[in-house]
Amino acid sequence: MDRDTVTIDLRLFASLASRMPTDATHFPISAGTTIGQLIEQIQIPLSEAKLVFINGVRKHLDTPLTGGERVGIFPPVGGG
Repeated sequence: MDRDTVTIDLRLFASLASRMPTDATHFPISAGTTIGQLIEQIQIPLSEAKLVFINGVRKHLDTPLTGGERVGIFPPVGGG
């Protein structure tokens, strides 16, 4: 890993879980990658990633990642 590469703990939930990478607990990214860029990197359409949490706090797609974060991505939630 080069100096600009960091890792995150990536979790995909519900219908996205089948797309979880094998290295999800130490998923490599470039420092400064935004959540939106991460979602594109793991090839999930933005329309399928409605809720994103970093360390348990809801965040926006333009939030940069610095490494070491726990990132949870959820699909749209339906219900009655």
